[in-house]
Amino acid sequence: MVSLDRRSINRLSVLSTLIDSALEFRRGRPKSGFLLFGAAALSARLPGIGTGASLALRAMRRLR
Repeated sequence: MVSLDRRSINRLSVLSTLIDSALEFRRGRPKSGFLLFGAAALSARLPGIGTGASLALRAMRRLR
């Protein structure tokens, strides 16, 4: 059984944000892709930044 500690959860968050970034580039949204890529890089030092950026982008799209 795998135990999840703070470090592994942070790695999963960074990986999730990187995947979101790649999907944005693939969908033809380079600005969003770069924003998420930068958020993933910052998320390595400040946990939660990447997830927050991803949620904020989704919320902005829904409110348009």
